[in-house]
Amino acid sequence: MLEFEDVLMQYEPMISHSLRKLNIYRDHEQYRQAGRVALWQAWTRFDDEKGDFTPFAYRSIRGAMLDELKRESRFEENVMSTTNEVLVFFIGGAEVDEGFGRLHDAIEQLDPTEKKFVQWTFLEGCSLAECADRFGISVPGVKKRRERLLKKLRGMMGG
Repeated sequence: MLEFEDVLMQYEPMISHSLRKLNIYRDHEQYRQAGRVALWQAWTRFDDEKGDFTPFAYRSIRGAMLDELKRESRFEENVMSTTNEVLVFFIGGAEVDEGFGRLHDAIEQLDPTEKKFVQWTFLEGCSLAECADRFGISVPGVKKRRERLLKKLRGMMGG
């Protein structure tokens, strides 16, 4: 029987292939680790009498990566919807405390393109894909733009 390290070395290219096949473009190490854990679990559960290990390993690795993608997507949806609600409240002019006013002032200092992005994303509730279409860029480009904009707003607000 092979040691797991040997199995891991043999199946590492399959993990890389799964990353490419699923179009995972960031956080590679997180998904690689999920694939490695799935491979280890497949290796410990595999029964020789039920068939070949390779397809079983492939399904396990792919399944773990898909689960990780779903988990990340759910997290992003929940965090972004909360962020959207808070920003809509802040932008709406409710100056309950100085933080609201600081956010409003910070948004006023943005360039026109950044203001459009804030409007589309947080006020109109456009998806990342819709914003990408409107800007004529890719969804990852919109994500990067959103991250830079939020970082800029935090910096302008002293946070």
